Amino acid sequence: MNIKISDIPERTLVKGIKGRYVHSKNMTIGFVTIEKGAVLPAHSHPQEQATQMISGRLEMTIDGVTQVLEPGTITIIPSNAVHSAVALTDCVVTDTFYPVREDYK
Repeated sequence: MNIKISDIPERTLVKGIKGRYVHSKNMTIGFVTIEKGAVLPAHSHPQEQATQMISGRLEMTIDGVTQVLEPGTITIIPSNAVHSAVALTDCVVTDTFYPVREDYK
């Protein structure tokens, strides 16, 4: 099954952060754009998450540890870990969640 990313409906997560999500039986993949200065408030979820930086610089705090993600990096967010982010520049990321994010369907 081929899916054109631009055909996936876009949803706003918070101001300045928009994503397009596709779901398989076991995982959710998000194609996310983040505007410079956008803030993802601290939160957690039961899904494991892998965030891959495609472009831009994103400051992310995971369980109290802050790091700057740049293109070509990937970070793993454990299940139920409290995490937040601030976009230092405009960013494009790919998020993968396991298991499926039912709340994103």
